[in-house]
Amino acid sequence: MKNAIVEIAVGLLVMLSPIALSVFYTPTAVFSTTVVSPSVLAAPAQLFGRDPKKEDKTRLLTGKVLDGSDSPLPNAVVYLTNTHTRSVRTYIVGTDGSYRFPALQPSIDYEVYAQYNNHKSGTKTVSQFDDRAQVYISLKVNTKAETK
Repeated sequence: MKNAIVEIAVGLLVMLSPIALSVFYTPTAVFSTTVVSPSVLAAPAQLFGRDPKKEDKTRLLTGKVLDGSDSPLPNAVVYLTNTHTRSVRTYIVGTDGSYRFPALQPSIDYEVYAQYNNHKSGTKTVSQFDDRAQVYISLKVNTKAETK
């Protein structure tokens, strides 16, 4: 059984490798000298559905929620809307006003805004045409009451 598995593995390596592979095989032991190329190392991953050339293509959106004087607004809520499905994700910022939305799909537009004590920031868009892996957006919320 073990010998059959070794024969299958060697056969796969020979088929997948563009380089010469010399294997010395006896019924009781396997002795091999192998020159390993990157394509041989990548082949098993490709066989199992993973392509190392295709890295994680998701994006990361980070930023801060600030007031009019650029001070962080703790406990503000950031809303992220997927414009394709209209699904909404929320994030409650910490004391430093930072927020983070990982694993965003690069082929989808997102809208982001913040809300703090019934005051709302302007809505900003993360465009699918923006090819940055990490996007930073500051959201300013005017917390002062409007005067007439």
